[in-house]
Amino acid sequence: MSAREELIKKYAEDLKVKCGVTPDMDLLTKVVIGCGPSIYNADASTVAGTQHSEIDTVRKNFLIKKLGLPDGPDLEPAISTVLQKYGHSNKHKYRAVVYYLLTLHFKKESVYK
Repeated sequence: MSAREELIKKYAEDLKVKCGVTPDMDLLTKVVIGCGPSIYNADASTVAGTQHSEIDTVRKNFLIKKLGLPDGPDLEPAISTVLQKYGHSNKHKYRAVVYYLLTLHFKKESVYK
């Protein structure tokens, strides 16, 4: 099993156990591939939910650039909702899991088709 496949398996487990979501493995795989090499870097592979600069990065680079959403007041509350669903007590919030949940939240699965 490749390193990416191992990570996808770990992310799927996080979605099931920590978020109560049964992942669409095809979509999760595409989201992971879209994250690029950041998934292999310990710091870049996680989202620091308490840092405003990190939330801003997710908003700008993922929601606006990748998903094509217009910048607006509903983006940051959506990020907060997803992070809350992941669990504030979870130390490691994997970027791919957060992006997967945001994709579902905004019903933007078509971006990955």
